Amino acid sequence: MYVDVELSPLVRRSFSQVEGSVLRTEYKAATDRMLRVAVNGFMESVGVVLGVMEELDVDVLDDEGQ
Repeated sequence: MYVDVELSPLVRRSFSQVEGSVLRTEYKAATDRMLRVAVNGFMESVGVVLGVMEELDVDVLDDEGQ
């Protein structure tokens, strides 16, 4: 999996998979503001991914027709 690096060298992010389908994301930052900006950006990306998954989910489309 390729993930864009953080723009600031003062912010570190790591991913790990736990319990099969849970993605754990850990952030470390030099300041609270850097941490907030990094996490907000990550949450926006998660929202986009979930929106695309919802739009492309064939099972959801099948359930709506019933």
